[in-house]
This record gives sequence, C-alpha cells and structure tokens, in this order.
Amino acid sequence: MVIMGIDPGFAIMGFGIINYRGNRFYTMEYGVLKTPASMLLPERLLHIEKGIVALIDKYKPEAISVEDLYFNTNTKTAIKVGQGRGVALLCAARAGIPVYEYTPLQVKQGVTGYGRADKSQVQYMVKVLLGLSETPKPDDAADALAIAICHAHSCTNLYKTRKIY
Repeated sequence: MVIMGIDPGFAIMGFGIINYRGNRFYTMEYGVLKTPASMLLPERLLHIEKGIVALIDKYKPEAISVEDLYFNTNTKTAIKVGQGRGVALLCAARAGIPVYEYTPLQVKQGVTGYGRADKSQVQYMVKVLLGLSETPKPDDAADALAIAICHAHSCTNLYKTRKIY
C-alpha cells in the first residue's frame, strides 16, 4: 500500500511517501514544499497545490494521512496552516484518494508505541522503521513520514482511524 503522509503547513509543508508491503516499509520519497514569503497568498496556495498534485500523479498513493491541527496561541498561524491543509485535502478529494486524520498523540503512539514520546524518539523510530542511514531532514519531512507510518500501523484496524474523506 502506497501511503502519503502530510505534515500540514503554509510556508513549509512536509510530505513523506512510503510503500507498506508485507509488514515492511519502503521509502519512496520525502521532503518539503516551500512557499516563498514574497508570494501572495493565492500564489502560495497554488504552489502547494501544484506540488501535491505532482506527487499524487507520480506515486499514486492509495491513502493520504494528515495530522490534525492543534493550535491554541497564534490564531493567524493556525488559519494559514489550515489553508495549506485545505489545499492538500482538496487535492486528495479531486484524485479520489481517501484521507485519514491522526492527532499528534496517535502519531507518536503509532510510531513509537508511546503517545507522549518526544520529537527525537519519533524521529529515531522513523529512521529505524524505514531503514534509513540518517534521520530525515527537515523535521517537517520526518513528521510527514511518521504520519504515513502511523497510518500503515493503523490501516489493519480501520475502525480506529478517522477517515475524513
């Protein structure tokens, strides 16, 4: 199963694409989509859309997993991240790909077995599970891979996941 994990963002959106086959993980690609601050808001959203569509067309994921948003301090940041996330969800819907949403706690639990793991523990397990020689960088890409791994571990128990499309 090809799974695309997305760490929602506006200036930087992380993505990670894995193939989960026979209880083994294979890394296909990971990285970030960056939108320059010099671009106007609509142009930045279009830039995100083009990047996600290109990844969907190239890898044809069977599922897209995204992290649920939790912001409690900066409303302006939350709105911008939500706009970028909305573009990602729209791309998935247009391609007919089901989208699954996970809280940060679920991602940590799904990757490390401990819902209160810190970032370094999650990144270490991403590296180990994917058989990588180094921790994926930047952090947004590592987070997106963790979100994809979480779905792979959860997809056999779909009643536990929250399908949003």
